[in-house]
Amino acid sequence: MSLLIPGTNSIKDTGYDVANSLRFDSGSSDYLEFTPGSDGVRKKFTISVWLKRSKLGAAQRILSSGDMSDGNPMVILKFQSDDTLQFLNYESGNNGQLVTNRVFRDVASWYHIVIAVDTTLSTATNRFRLYINGVEETSFSTDDAPNLNADPEFPAGSRPIQLGRVSSTEYFSGYMAEVVAIDGTQLDATSFGEFDEDSPTIWKPKDVSELTFGTNGFYLDFENASSLGADVSGNSNNFSVNNLTSADQSTDTCTNNFMTLSPLLKGSNIDLTEGNVVSTGNTSSDAGNVACTFPIAFSGKWYFEVKITAISAAGYPKIAVFQDFETVSQGNYNGGSGGNNMHPSGSSGNAISTTLQYNSTTLENPTSNLSITAPANGNIFQFALDMDNGAIYVGVNGTYYNSGDPTSGSSKTGKVADLTVTNQMMPMSSNYNGSATAYNFGGTPGFSISSGNADANGHGNFEYAPPSGYFALCSKNIGEFG
Repeated sequence: MSLLIPGTNSIKDTGYDVANSLRFDSGSSDYLEFTPGSDGVRKKFTISVWLKRSKLGAAQRILSSGDMSDGNPMVILKFQSDDTLQFLNYESGNNGQLVTNRVFRDVASWYHIVIAVDTTLSTATNRFRLYINGVEETSFSTDDAPNLNADPEFPAGSRPIQLGRVSSTEYFSGYMAEVVAIDGTQLDATSFGEFDEDSPTIWKPKDVSELTFGTNGFYLDFENASSLGADVSGNSNNFSVNNLTSADQSTDTCTNNFMTLSPLLKGSNIDLTEGNVVSTGNTSSDAGNVACTFPIAFSGKWYFEVKITAISAAGYPKIAVFQDFETVSQGNYNGGSGGNNMHPSGSSGNAISTTLQYNSTTLENPTSNLSITAPANGNIFQFALDMDNGAIYVGVNGTYYNSGDPTSGSSKTGKVADLTVTNQMMPMSSNYNGSATAYNFGGTPGFSISSGNADANGHGNFEYAPPSGYFALCSKNIGEFG
């Protein structure tokens, strides 16, 4: 299994910036809903959405339109349980459907999805068109064209449009940004994004505010924390907000991608929630372990926070910043016999560690573990990683251990060993039987922030101020300093 480097889309500044996304958590039944008062054009429309997935292997609706009480007719855009993408027009039976051959399992990057519909076209294969990251999808396991002049149930009067679910099932888990619907026109992906002229493999968003949205069209930019469903197209087709709050407004976007925990790098004994920034042990049989979506850059100075939100009787959670890229890629992410090699090391579980033990042999041992006597719920641990000078600083609740000063290079907590392609550093948690940790990499805090501090570039939202010269783990900062 390979680890994923932050991307789609921009590991550098690409001009147009998307300020906010909205975090959906399937376990919290999050969704948005809008019901048009009258029919739109229906035969012609375009849907565009940028998203980053948090959960794999489950059916998840991106958008549904139709009467959810009778399930018929409806329009559906969803990830299926095998992680393929489906677009379906259902009218007393299927009347047009696309199902991709390829799967979408990148949880480290953003996808841009465009579905463009015009059922008036004489060429049947042009009636439904699907674009992923600027490229038209042409390989489908199911490729059924709708009937000529079919009337899909989007956007239809008195028929609810839902983002993030259908009825009370198939909730989406992840982040959405720049959600756009065009009523009356079939547009291709270039109306919503473009390839970067300096890096032609990077697909990036562009300003859509001047598009013609049509009567029932809408544009959700999620920039108003007090009205997350606000339509900024000029139509005021505002969505009602269900189980989402201002805490779900995120700066993790398709133009500035932040680190999160990875469902591809976790054991079955651990659950991820809140957009993959909270990890919880789900069994009393043994611990589960989880690592992050991409390794820390070889250079630069980086900052993140971890809050302990629940402690089990066994002394979990454990937190680590560890090395050995190859071991992480191949390791067993559950505990127990043969799996303890993946645990952050520590005494009786009450440890914040800067190393990893593998089969009882300490790898790249920087210093002894920092033993914490009975850490309390609510402790916030600070990690400042100076990759330029090979130093790690760990603090708790605003005070660094060993009287460390990340800005001066004095009294460091640990040492970073020489790095190679297979020996990079990643944050990691081990959780057991209800113990829980909440991460804050800056984009979407896993816990409530009482103060609010950004890094010197204005990125991130932290409980404690990042030390001078240290930055949040996001693609814009990595592109500048990594």
